[in-house]
Amino acid sequence: MQKAVFLDRDGVINKVVFRNGNSQKPIAPWSLKEFSLLPSIKLPLLNLKKFGFKLFVVTNQPDITKGIIDHSFIAEVNAVISRELPIDEIRVCPHVDSDGCSCRKPKSGMILSLAKKWNIDCNNSFMIGDSWKDMVAGKKAGSTTLLLEKHYNNDVEADYKSITLHEAVKIINKIHHRKKE
Repeated sequence: MQKAVFLDRDGVINKVVFRNGNSQKPIAPWSLKEFSLLPSIKLPLLNLKKFGFKLFVVTNQPDITKGIIDHSFIAEVNAVISRELPIDEIRVCPHVDSDGCSCRKPKSGMILSLAKKWNIDCNNSFMIGDSWKDMVAGKKAGSTTLLLEKHYNNDVEADYKSITLHEAVKIINKIHHRKKE
């Protein structure tokens, strides 16, 4: 079986947006003008690939169901991510909480479906995110969770925490080498 790193999109891959002066509630970008990859994101992902990890983006995008954005915008964003970063696959949940789907984080449906498709061992895999929903989804799938610390998520619990993706990759490398011994 293969190992993987599952990555949230907004706040991990790209910058989040804060609207109406609310700096505690990060929001996904609503246009390509608002969308920008985080600086220095490519090198840590390339390092994960060198360590033998498959890389997947798993993202909740309820603004599709709410009618704020449409599938064509998501396709454009996914094309940018796929073109610029070494991502194996991107999964998007367009639902809102009340839909009760199995793919919307904090449920682990996106992770488990990718694991089945790609023959991934979730117990030797990692979930990197910036919200409690990311951490719970990773835990439910059996993966080690790693929270990227932001000013809006100090109360979120995770197996590990780091300030940057670069630090997160160092943590993953240490854990992975420990498991191999």
